[in-house]
Amino acid sequence: MDAFYASIEERDHPEFKGHPLIIARDPRRTGGRGVVTTANYVARQAGVHSAMNANEALKLSPNATFKDPDFSHYREISDQIHAIFHEYTDKIETVAFDEAYLDVTENKHHIHSAVQVAHAIQVEIFEKTHLTCSTGISYSKFLAKEASDFRKPVGVSVILPEDAHDFLMALPIERYRGVGKKTVPKMHELGIMNGADLFQRSQLELIHDFGKFGYVLYQRVRGIDERPVEYLRERKSIGKERTYGPPLTSVGEVENQLQRLAEMVATTVKQKQRHGKTLVLKFRDSEFNTITKRITQDDFIDNDAQVYYDLALDLYHSVAKDEEPVRLLGITITGLAAQTFENLKLPLFGQNREK
Repeated sequence: MDAFYASIEERDHPEFKGHPLIIARDPRRTGGRGVVTTANYVARQAGVHSAMNANEALKLSPNATFKDPDFSHYREISDQIHAIFHEYTDKIETVAFDEAYLDVTENKHHIHSAVQVAHAIQVEIFEKTHLTCSTGISYSKFLAKEASDFRKPVGVSVILPEDAHDFLMALPIERYRGVGKKTVPKMHELGIMNGADLFQRSQLELIHDFGKFGYVLYQRVRGIDERPVEYLRERKSIGKERTYGPPLTSVGEVENQLQRLAEMVATTVKQKQRHGKTLVLKFRDSEFNTITKRITQDDFIDNDAQVYYDLALDLYHSVAKDEEPVRLLGITITGLAAQTFENLKLPLFGQNREK
């Protein structure tokens, strides 16, 4: 998706359009704390980018609007988009709310051209959500990812096998997935500025300089990436969380929000036909300290909102101070398993011992 969180906010709040928008807590209200989640393209022109310190972003774009992220809302939109994906293929590997790999070699519409599939998905996403996305098409995940970033926003880029070498040779080393801020200076010290420089290094040299990642780089710069789209990965947890501004200041408010979160989690767990043995409560206090507390049962927890609420409330009272302002609450069920059987407690002992 193109500047996903910022685009959602611009869609929902048209007054944000055309002005720098940064999705982060306003550092003027937090004493300089906070991290940029994303920014719209106007703010990006000033040098603002995700994972940047919010105070630094303010210096680069002093007239920007700061908007607290609403991850629950973003997740809802992401679910809408994934539902569109499933109209075309079930081979979907989700990377984040705003990014996924799709294997469309065989698709539900029997469309032979991957470009046509990509275009159809882009059109449907825009018609249903009024949001734009960019797609990258290639024979491997690495190249598809690089292609998706090539002509943002609203881009469609294709890298054919015969074009991969030239594309990779010209690609700046910073664009190679996995080459982060700490790795780039070392690359430059070694004279590796782009794919062509990387291609000249032997496998042994790269492993010597970068360990296991050196082998990955050796493969990637040669267009080799055998990783499949991992669409059968089991989900390990299901959770919902909300950030509050202004913070919750009474136990009654906390109880109401925990009840709401419990209902949302229970609905999703039932939809996914899962159940788990561990419930995790997450909350953030007025000093921005994030605390997690969990409870694990021997048997699977009943998929019931009231049960989730009772457990979460007990955990909250065990760690929270009375009337302490709460900035974030979250409930997560982990240790998931498919709900394909009933758990029966067999009376092997006790009154049936003699039998």
